[in-house]
Amino acid sequence: MTTDSSSTSTSAAGGISTFKGQERALRADRLGTGGLLLSVLAATAPLMVVAGVMPTTFAVMGIVGQPLLFVVLGVVLILFSIGYAEMSRHVHNAGAFYAYISRGLGGTAGAGAALVALVAYNALQIGIYGIFGFEVSGLLATYAEVEIAWWIPALVAALAVGLLGWLKIDVNARVLGVLLVIEVLLVVIFDVAALADPGKEGLSLHAFNPDTLTGAGVGTALCFCIAAFLGFEQAPVYAEETSRPHVLVPRVMFLAVGGVAVFFALSSWALTVATGPAAIVGTAQKQSAGLLFFLTESRLGGTFTDVLHVLFVTGMFAALLSFHNVVARYAFAMGREGLLPAAFGRTSGTSGAPGTGSLLQTVVAVVVVAAFAIADDKPAGDPTAPVLHLFTWFGNIGALGVIVLMAAASLSVVVFFVRRGAAGAQAWRLVTSALAGLALLVIAGYTVKDFEVLVGAGPDSSLSWILPGIIGLALAAGLVLGLVLRARAPEKHARIGLGNEAFQLDKAASS
Repeated sequence: MTTDSSSTSTSAAGGISTFKGQERALRADRLGTGGLLLSVLAATAPLMVVAGVMPTTFAVMGIVGQPLLFVVLGVVLILFSIGYAEMSRHVHNAGAFYAYISRGLGGTAGAGAALVALVAYNALQIGIYGIFGFEVSGLLATYAEVEIAWWIPALVAALAVGLLGWLKIDVNARVLGVLLVIEVLLVVIFDVAALADPGKEGLSLHAFNPDTLTGAGVGTALCFCIAAFLGFEQAPVYAEETSRPHVLVPRVMFLAVGGVAVFFALSSWALTVATGPAAIVGTAQKQSAGLLFFLTESRLGGTFTDVLHVLFVTGMFAALLSFHNVVARYAFAMGREGLLPAAFGRTSGTSGAPGTGSLLQTVVAVVVVAAFAIADDKPAGDPTAPVLHLFTWFGNIGALGVIVLMAAASLSVVVFFVRRGAAGAQAWRLVTSALAGLALLVIAGYTVKDFEVLVGAGPDSSLSWILPGIIGLALAAGLVLGLVLRARAPEKHARIGLGNEAFQLDKAASS
């Protein structure tokens, strides 16, 4: 599409008059239920959770009842989704979290949420490059006898993800879908094999016993496990790119939360069955991230385990691409509303993708990976190696940010409908949002309190306040930005959270 200084331009293909600045709107009708569901589920990286998060939670926290934790968290997030989904029927904006918070708590709070979301999702995405590079370099050393530094595959992946980020979102959805389906299929095969060949305690349901959730490690285990769900809340980010957002977004959120809760509860239970509940903690401590592969080797053979190793890597790539797409759309929404330079609020070329936001995310990722590569003077297997810090530090920073955003969004849902005079009609949704918000605040509190455990630092380490402080700093910077806009550019402040609605108002005013 070409534009000139007037308010209209003419399509070379069809001679149709269009509003100048149409690139400020994401292309609609790109995603249906399947494409949207696959896009958000890819961020959960099921194989990374089963092979990485679950063994770590068993080993570090000593909590046998991890399957029950996934059920409990599933209930909390379903409660959260009830109000969040209802909000999505009223607000369609690629900056989902901050748009919702703006509508309920005001533009200044929305600006704070926008900066937190941008930092949190960037951190989640960038952290995965650490474990991705580590695993790829290990695979090449094992199967190809090629020794390369971890940061080489990490940087190659960053460039590949950046390139895909410029393509149409439906193309991305197909890539994510293929990788996700294969991952899930392999985990299901393991689950069936474990249940068919249980450990010496048989098909024990002990892991679902509430007595297994006693002890000091439960709160921290909740922090580990809630990170496994991250991705479902991204559905509203794609609302502008669906044909019926008021129908598809809520549907996908409930399918995603319910599916993830059941899938992870059953898979973590299968791990306890395979070793026996009494042995799961000790085996996880011995095998660490190799637990799943250790169990598949004896039940499904070396070839299956080799394939699982490869899919472990491709699943991480799918998560990288999914989080990249979310960051790009947050940057797009913020650019469109004056929270970032206007260049970010433009889509690119015929793909309709938020290209400038995609470029921003790629540049940030490359810079951070390069910084950790320069600082890496230890062997990759050393637990203090920067490559492993990249994953644990940034992953937990991102998880904390999203938990805080979900808690704030729950409060915003309540305020939004009360201010609209809909408290009576939406009463049960407001109750579920309040309950979810309280539960999420408790989890956020545990996350901050036990941050040194989450990142493997000592009790007196400054990392226990520096790393979570990054989210606090992002919030403070966003609030200051919001206050400055309210004082100096009230018209921009009033547009925060309006998204495409503000664009349509501009269009109507110019016609």
